[in-house]
Amino acid sequence: MALVPCQVLRVAILLSYCSILCNYKAIEMPSHQTYGGSWKFLTFIDLVIQAVFFGICVLTDLSSLLTRGSGNQEQERQLRKLISLRDWMLAVLAFPVGVFVVAVFWIIYAYDREMIYPKLLDNFIPGWLNHGMHTTVLPFILIEMRTSHHAYPSRSSGLAAICTFSVGYILWVCWVHHVTGMWVYPFLEHIGPGARIIFFGSTTILMNFLYLLGEVLNSYIWDTQRKPPSWQGT
Repeated sequence: MALVPCQVLRVAILLSYCSILCNYKAIEMPSHQTYGGSWKFLTFIDLVIQAVFFGICVLTDLSSLLTRGSGNQEQERQLRKLISLRDWMLAVLAFPVGVFVVAVFWIIYAYDREMIYPKLLDNFIPGWLNHGMHTTVLPFILIEMRTSHHAYPSRSSGLAAICTFSVGYILWVCWVHHVTGMWVYPFLEHIGPGARIIFFGSTTILMNFLYLLGEVLNSYIWDTQRKPPSWQGT
């Protein structure tokens, strides 16, 4: 895909996330008024991550266009920093967290929606906004991975970063429960302490698996593209 269409696509995705966030924050739901506000929900945190990530993508594209052919070493150095930040965010946050939110939400929703997204929420959140938060995240991040090569960090540092994020969020959820006496997600009310420990441990493992999946997928996409057709080698 050509550079300019990629730029336009990233701007469109960024604007869609800004629209989703604005519409979500405009909803007057009781849970938004309690301790932690929207920040206690991984869906909202993921939307912020995706918006920041695509914002960095757009900024990187603009910097690349402005730097091209200028010969300014300082501008090129700043551009390399932006590209490194963009690649790190996709690898460690945007891909694993985004795929996790989509996969876990719809799996639990299919089993029993009341455990993750009670029918009462339909009175507050329109269907298109629900899909904007829990569905389109996946195709958007796959499109980005397909249109631009991203250099992953070392596996050890990447896994350490996603583990830190996962454990940090789990501790935040537990702290909210400690303060309010209520779990952020309804299904946590229906399982015992042992099952919660297993669930939290499983989510951390799944996050690590999704990081590795993103690494493998990124390598597969770009190694395949760079590999010449077999007829060229004969």
